[in-house]
Amino acid sequence: MHEIRRCADDDDKAASLANYNAIWPLDAITMDEVRSFESRASAFADFLAPGGSAWVGLLPWRPGFGETFVTVLPEHRRQGLGTAFYEHISAWLIEHDIDQIDATVPEDDEESIAFAVKRGFHEVERNGRMILDLGAIDPERPAPPEGIEIVTWDQRPDLGRGIYDVACEAYQDIPGDRDQTIEPFEDWLEHEMNGSGDRADATFLAVSGDEVVGYSKFSLTAAQPTTAHHDMTAVKRAWRQRGVAGALKRTQILWAKEQGYERLATQNEVRNEPIRRLNKRLGYREAPGRIAMRGPLA
Repeated sequence: MHEIRRCADDDDKAASLANYNAIWPLDAITMDEVRSFESRASAFADFLAPGGSAWVGLLPWRPGFGETFVTVLPEHRRQGLGTAFYEHISAWLIEHDIDQIDATVPEDDEESIAFAVKRGFHEVERNGRMILDLGAIDPERPAPPEGIEIVTWDQRPDLGRGIYDVACEAYQDIPGDRDQTIEPFEDWLEHEMNGSGDRADATFLAVSGDEVVGYSKFSLTAAQPTTAHHDMTAVKRAWRQRGVAGALKRTQILWAKEQGYERLATQNEVRNEPIRRLNKRLGYREAPGRIAMRGPLA
């Protein structure tokens, strides 16, 4: 019998985070990012046991599904702990009238993928990782299209609504089979643009006059001080295929190198060919990413 309990204090949360970072070293985060993410959930639960942990929550932008991360350390697998977490998660979701689970697994973790498939889960998204070694390149200078200026959000703090307008278009066009809605402006601004890993000086806007036609932003964490993570690159439909995304990306690369970062990391749905082609042209190389899998309760 596994001793699974709800996280009760900061020490429990720290132990749960340590398990997560052990399984997801390329996505390691600090407690600040955990608290920021959990502040976005309408409800959540964090379970802990010797050898692993599990998180489940309800996210406003993905209604009708329970989002979960299960981390069982390798030396504790094949002993029923993953199944026990699955049952606890399912019981919690039943209490919240949810009957489907979205689970994220490492793309190169065949054991976890097989565990999920055996229980009726299927793949709904595959987000391939791409890495840029900043020490191996001499960054190109950005060359925005005529009439476009690249500025940082801290230079134009009045343009938050314009960024949101770009996001409203771009979110709809991201390939994938997971239902996702965009939050109202104030909620989106707080959750997507003002989280613990977000910085206005690391958010870049492509502007035509006072119109935001595109933006790109990093997500930064003290858990990975030498890696900057691309969080979003988005361009309004009317401005696509005109070099706006390329100018934004080159601006990010130059900024990150000047700031002393050693590498950039991004994850894009594998069906998002335009951004993946751009990344390859800029020197990014593929690495194992994440798979989103959807399935029933236990």
